[in-house]
Amino acid sequence: MSLELLGEGTRLAKTLGEELSAVLIGSEVTKLAKPLAAHGAKKIYLVEHELLKNYVTDIHTDILSALVARYKPSIVLIGATINGRDLAPRVAARLRIGLTADCTGLEIDGERRLIQIRPAFGGNIMASIISQTRPQMATVRPRVMKTPKPDESREPQIERVEVNLNPVATRAKVLEKVKQLSKASEKIEEAHIIVSCGKGIGRQEDLKLAYELAEALGGAVGGSRPLVDCGWLPHHQQVGQSGKTVSPRLYIALGISGSIQHRIGMQSSEIIIAINKDPEAPIFSIADLGIVGDLSQIAPKLTEQLRGLDKPSNQH
Repeated sequence: MSLELLGEGTRLAKTLGEELSAVLIGSEVTKLAKPLAAHGAKKIYLVEHELLKNYVTDIHTDILSALVARYKPSIVLIGATINGRDLAPRVAARLRIGLTADCTGLEIDGERRLIQIRPAFGGNIMASIISQTRPQMATVRPRVMKTPKPDESREPQIERVEVNLNPVATRAKVLEKVKQLSKASEKIEEAHIIVSCGKGIGRQEDLKLAYELAEALGGAVGGSRPLVDCGWLPHHQQVGQSGKTVSPRLYIALGISGSIQHRIGMQSSEIIIAINKDPEAPIFSIADLGIVGDLSQIAPKLTEQLRGLDKPSNQH
């Protein structure tokens, strides 16, 4: 997510004629300065301390608020990750500035203002928002911006920021981390190939068509919100505004009508193939290849053909 933001930040900084900087907070994280520089950061504000090994709301809010107040950037971008969604509104409240959350697009207008684009009214429209306060601050959804190609020749320009942290003053501390393990095939946000299903798949037992096709392709299975609401798929496999945002190299939509809420979560996919019996389905408006027909007949034939080929790598 940070590397995606650096790519977008580079584009915005070039438009404004300003310098792009990154903030690196953690414990023993100096080594991470090199990839930040390679992906576009001209300067890196490095804050290292043993108490910063884990993300803690109070401490990170204090540090980032102080940095923003001190250096006065024109724009602050934070990833809309779990931690980012916790941190950004706290920093905004501390500094008494506006915040636009979950942006899917950013532009600069003729008056050098940041146009923050995000879904509104349940995803039925795309709103363009302008902040009246400075700095302009936004969180950006993961997987909607492209990660730039790194330039390993760039050397990081690091400015170390010293902090005095008192562990007693912190209201919360991390006692334990528990990771929920899932099958690799279900990590749709990391997959390069996704086969996704909508209510057009018909019956829950017909989900096997998607799993068989995904297996033949070496990909993962996702779905639209109606399938998750019905309990046919778990939430972590949902693609869309209220689910995961994905950007695979290949996205196959089986029986998905293509509401704006779903398209927001997958429209940055490199290649989109849609299979739907409704020729007027909105999904066809963004598909690179559209097949009008019965997916229960098309998907098995496609799977059969693919099984006769070498399985592609999900990393390439």
